[in-house]
Amino acid sequence: MAVATFTLAVNRPFTNQQGERETDFIQCVVWRRQAENVANFLKKGSLAGVDGRLQTRSYENQEGRRVYVTEVVADSVQFLEPKGTSEQRGATAGGYYGDPFPFGQDQNHQYPNEKGFGRIDDDPFANDGQPIDISDDDLPF
Repeated sequence: MAVATFTLAVNRPFTNQQGERETDFIQCVVWRRQAENVANFLKKGSLAGVDGRLQTRSYENQEGRRVYVTEVVADSVQFLEPKGTSEQRGATAGGYYGDPFPFGQDQNHQYPNEKGFGRIDDDPFANDGQPIDISDDDLPF
């Protein structure tokens, strides 16, 4: 079964006392086919949307100390930009940080109950290149 872990960089919507934006780095884990897609298509600087649940766990490290981990177990990972956009912006842009790494990928196995998670080049709007005119009043947040 494939698994990928990555760190998502999320900019806070406000600035600190020095006028700088702070960034949170959130550990994420994704399983099965979506893990394969993350490993194949997400790169440092790619914009991604993650939907999932928080999970806390603990383990004992080599020094015998209890270590607590909080991470997002992703139900879905969405690519939020057309293929190749992150390379054009440069790899240092925000949005995604870290290198995903899959384990035990079985690319011939179809997983039941998997949400529709297609390849990035299946996006019908990927090559449009036109800006979208959206009013702030149309946004749900």
